[in-house]
Amino acid sequence: MADTRLTLMLDADPGLLPPAGRIAVFAPTAAADLSALPQDRVHVIQGFKPDHDAWAARGYDCAVAPVGDYAAAVVFVPRAKDLARMMVAQAAELVPDGVLLIDGQKTDGIDSLFKASRARAECSAAVSKSHGKIFAIHAPGDGFGDWRAGAVTVPGGFVTAPGVFSADGVDPASALLADALPATLKGCVADLGAGWGYLSARALERPGITQIDLVEADHTALDCARRNVTDPRARFHWADATAFGADRGYDAVITNPPFHTGRAADPGLGVAFLRNAARILRPGGALWLVANRQLPYERALGEFFAKTEEIGGDNRFKLLCATGPQTAPRRGR
Repeated sequence: MADTRLTLMLDADPGLLPPAGRIAVFAPTAAADLSALPQDRVHVIQGFKPDHDAWAARGYDCAVAPVGDYAAAVVFVPRAKDLARMMVAQAAELVPDGVLLIDGQKTDGIDSLFKASRARAECSAAVSKSHGKIFAIHAPGDGFGDWRAGAVTVPGGFVTAPGVFSADGVDPASALLADALPATLKGCVADLGAGWGYLSARALERPGITQIDLVEADHTALDCARRNVTDPRARFHWADATAFGADRGYDAVITNPPFHTGRAADPGLGVAFLRNAARILRPGGALWLVANRQLPYERALGEFFAKTEEIGGDNRFKLLCATGPQTAPRRGR
């Protein structure tokens, strides 16, 4: 495997990292290469459940937030600008007199982040490779404090946070599905990919629901959901929605499934949500979902359910209801 930017930078300057002390590594995906760092000193800070679990399975010390003291920090830049700046501010606060490495893709704004950082602190030259850059900030001090961002309240009184899906307000697709859910929805319901809780909050307007399980892989989004959904029928699960739940455990599943991994379109992710919905639904249960019109979910639904119908939508989104969950995918249709 070709050397990554982190490896190239540390090979070029072996003394860049201090010889002792823990290293906070913010938001590395499961595909990131941390081999240039001493594993016994690395503390992975990752709030996305699949990536968190992947690093833990490799033997890394993992958490969703910093704990204790650190000698250095590494930030893998996320897609959301506000979240990236907040991570840099948080890392700088942890190592005010140490070194902070920032690694990211051009498509995720690393160039503008490098320029803004140089205006605030002493930065190294950047190492460029594979359409991205890595650079070091030496003794960042308190020069990034104004980049820290907290929860915000959006129209409707809902709380969101930087980097969560639809952080600026209610997602129109979720609103469309919420309006279409039947008044007779009842029993035990799973909200797969619940985000900051809007869809569950609306679903709980139905008195027949006895319990709703909000399943969300983004720890920050789930924290927001806890604030937004205070109904005692709600249960909160930090989990991968593609694998969560016991077989045949739910009367209904509601979902606005994601279809991107980072910036790349990944319809297979949404299909994995649908497959799991079929697994966890009771034989008489129903899946209610919303999707962008161009996404070809009907074929997958035909494999996992006996019947699928479009129940509404608009020129951007379609609303689908699938019933008759199958114990095994149906083929040859």
